[in-house]
Amino acid sequence: MIRNRSVPQSTVIPQVAYPDVRRAAAWLCAAFGFRVRLFIGNHRVQMHIGDGAMVVTEQKDPESSRTCEMSVMVRVEDVHAHHERARQHGAVITRPPQDYPYGERQYSAQDFNGYTWTFTQSIADARPEDWGGESVEL
Repeated sequence: MIRNRSVPQSTVIPQVAYPDVRRAAAWLCAAFGFRVRLFIGNHRVQMHIGDGAMVVTEQKDPESSRTCEMSVMVRVEDVHAHHERARQHGAVITRPPQDYPYGERQYSAQDFNGYTWTFTQSIADARPEDWGGESVEL
């Protein structure tokens, strides 16, 4: 595959629409610790999330976020510290940090546009069959 500096190298790149992309990028950086990779006019912002990426796109219809069932899960090093940072920047915590039998500590929050984000921290190497999962291709 050709490396192209104009596109993030991640295999999966979520695109999330907001009415004001620069305001959204600033908030995502402040609240969730994302980093801006590239501004494209006033209609797109490429962002880094750890070793992943996402693109903030211009939302054409402000009402569309209310009907969109979109959620993004992001791996972080410290869920509790991340949760506190997000809360301090106005994220609405919909599910506080909690440990799960599948080896993850997670919390969920809504951003200022109503999108749901789940942040997850690995706390154990859990065998899927031990918590009800079914391994296929690990």
